[in-house]
Order: sequence, then C-alpha cells, then structure tokens
Amino acid sequence: MASINTAFKALCLSLLFVTVSSSPATEPKVFDVQSYGAKGDVTADDANAFTNAWRDACAWKGRSKVYVPKGAFYLGGVTFAGPCNCQTYFVIDGVLLAPTNNDDIKKETWVNFAYINYLTISGSGTIDGQGKESWPFNNCNKNDNCPRLAVSMGFDFVNNSRIEGITSLNSKAGHFNFYFVDNFTIAGVNITAPGDSPNTDGIKVGFSSNINISNTHIGTGDDCIAILSGNTNLFIYNVTCGPGHGISVGSLGKNKDEKNVEGLTVRNTVFTGTSDGIRIKTSESSATEIAISNFLYENIQMIDVQSPINIDQQYCPYPQCKKKGDSHVQIQNVTLNNIWGSSMNKEANRVFWLREEDENTKFFHALTKQRRARNKIT
Repeated sequence: MASINTAFKALCLSLLFVTVSSSPATEPKVFDVQSYGAKGDVTADDANAFTNAWRDACAWKGRSKVYVPKGAFYLGGVTFAGPCNCQTYFVIDGVLLAPTNNDDIKKETWVNFAYINYLTISGSGTIDGQGKESWPFNNCNKNDNCPRLAVSMGFDFVNNSRIEGITSLNSKAGHFNFYFVDNFTIAGVNITAPGDSPNTDGIKVGFSSNINISNTHIGTGDDCIAILSGNTNLFIYNVTCGPGHGISVGSLGKNKDEKNVEGLTVRNTVFTGTSDGIRIKTSESSATEIAISNFLYENIQMIDVQSPINIDQQYCPYPQCKKKGDSHVQIQNVTLNNIWGSSMNKEANRVFWLREEDENTKFFHALTKQRRARNKIT
C-alpha cells in the first residue's frame, strides 16, 4: 500500500510539474456536469450526466474537478468509483436533491464514493436527502420488517481525502457514513435534520483510522457522531452538537466480528439540548470480547443536556431486546477533564466502578439515573 501511494504521489507531482512548465495555468481540469447534459430543472434525473463527468475527471491524467454549479439537480442513487489517475476535486455549489420516495434510490447510499485516494469535496452547496416522507417508515424500534432507508453520502475505502464547507439537509437515514477510510478530514460542514427525525445520524464511522472532524455543526434526530467498531485515532474538536443524541461510541459487542476502538479525543465541543453528551454504549451478553481504550474528553460544555455523561454497559434500546447478562466489552483509560454546564436532570450522571486491575486499566460501568423516556433512543 505504501509503495502504491508513493507512486501515486510521484505521478501527480510529475504531471503538475509538466503543467506548470508548459502553461501558466495550474488549476485542475474542470468537468462541469452541465456540459454533460445535467438539466438542473428538478424534473429529470441527472445521475447519468454526473457519472459521465466523474468518469472523465477520474481518468484525466492530472488534477481534475467535477463541478456542480448553482441550481437544483435531481439525482437517483449514484456511485462515484475509483481508482482515479490523480487528485480529484468534487465541488458542489448547487443543490443535490434525492428522490422523495426511498425506493427510487435503489441503493443503500444515495451518493457514494468508493476506492479513491486524494479526493476533496467542497463548495457552498447542499445535499438534500428530502427525508421527511420517509421518516414515518423508520420505525425499527417497533417493526422488525422496517425498510432500510438510504444514507445521504457514503465513503468506502477512500483515503487521504477531505470534505469541507457543504451542507447536508434532511437525510432519510444517516447523513455521512465512513467505512474502511484512512486519513480523512471533515471540516466546516453543516449537518441538519429535525430533532424528531429518526435514525438520522450525522457522521457514522466504522473500521476507519486517522479521522479528523472539526469546526462542524451537527443537529439531527440521532447521534451527532456515531463511532462504531474497528476505529483508531479519531480527533473531534470545535464541534457543536444539538439537537441529537450526543457523540456516541457504540453500541458495541452485539456482533462477533467487531473490533477494538482505540484512541479518541474530543475537545472544545458544545452540546446543546441533546439527550446525551458523552455516551458509550455496550450490549449485554456481548457476542465478542473487545476493548474501548485511550479516550480523552476535554473542555466540553453541556447546555441543558439530559444525560451529560452516559456510559451504559447494559444497552438495550428496543423492548424486544432480552437482557441476559453483563457486557464483555472492556472500557480502559478514559479521561474526562474540564467538563461543565447544565443538565436537564437533577443528577447529571452516576458512575459505578466495577473493578480495578492496575493503575492504568480501569473497567467501569456508569448509568444515568433517569429512565429513557422515549423508544427513539438508538
């Protein structure tokens, strides 16, 4: 993998040198989606125009840019796949509109990027999941046959990349999913959905490493940030969260193929009106023995948060969940420093220390005093 990345960098640098030597213009080659037939009239599906623009940009032997100008572009489910020849930019200044009917997307992710290195997504535009009509069907807490609604934007095996500036609005399910991603930056992004929109997680990360999330506002009907299995080295700072269910680790321990979560730093973050702030949740009678370790929460403000600190090792979100026994997920080396503010409950949190094996390893179990008032907590 290292040799491939080195060769990729060398190719891009050599192409950039040729461009600078032969022409004063060093800007990337632009592939405007309207040049490929995108109508931007909200009636026709512009997916083919977008994928064709991406195809040519990805194949371009130099830096390239897919450009979405101002306007409203209706898109069915679309995948932008690599690998690409060099650094690729995807600039969104317009509005991308998802089908209001989830069945018309025909994919688990509405806009998906996969197998790409050195991708930058930016712009002043909006991706609008138009989720309002789908939210009533997102009732998995009551219905075992609930439909799987589409995530707005996903990144699979995308490395050394970033997303900045854009807005994600009213996703059907989650807003942004990151899986098997390394060295990815999320900065200056605005994520918005009503507080009662179910399962609209802002950012969900799994099996990824070296993720940086900063200067971002997230207000949703579920976790602002959900950190799942197999993550290492996540850095979250200057984030505002609310409404939502806080920054959550887990739930973990339910499935046999889960991996450890190691290295999380959350700094200079504000939670406002959320159900939870700092949240760790592990399943009872865990199917696997994994560890959560080396977490630092520092300089965190809580404003009218129901459960500012909620570390729950008997997590059971649905009534049909049968409680069987203790969690086998170990929680080690968690530091909480300079956390202040207001709770909506008389008692902010309650911590129970189960046992201590040495000065560097602490296993603890903390449950908030109050009951969960709604079945919507997931």
